Amino acid sequence: MIQLILGEKGKGKTKILLDKVNSEIKTAHGNIVYLDKSTKHMYELNNRIRLIDVSSFALESSGEFVGFILGILSQDHDLEQIYLDSFLKISLTDESTVNGLLDKLAAISEKYKVTLVFSISINSSVLDPKFKENIIAEL
Repeated sequence: MIQLILGEKGKGKTKILLDKVNSEIKTAHGNIVYLDKSTKHMYELNNRIRLIDVSSFALESSGEFVGFILGILSQDHDLEQIYLDSFLKISLTDESTVNGLLDKLAAISEKYKVTLVFSISINSSVLDPKFKENIIAEL
């Protein structure tokens, strides 16, 4: 399953994402990964959550980003949830291609039984209507 936190830049999406991941780790039976564009939020995360600074991996396309996600999944069979802040920047996509990428990630989520939670700096009107049910917060 994918879950989406939407809103304009600076509206508080990261705070909601951090609160959610720190809450979920308390009841998680598997591992949780938090992907970010830096290590800025390292001390705001529970120490049981694995933080990955995606900027250190020099991804150049959204296709490489999908491969990166699959690589994480292949290395941790106990992975339960992946959180991703700044989705558009990290995944190297934009408003015109976000729906196609979300389709791919939703299929990966279902196949590997992992929950993917993204904060995305867009308005819900940009999303395909099928993703409306995946919105957990819109600011």
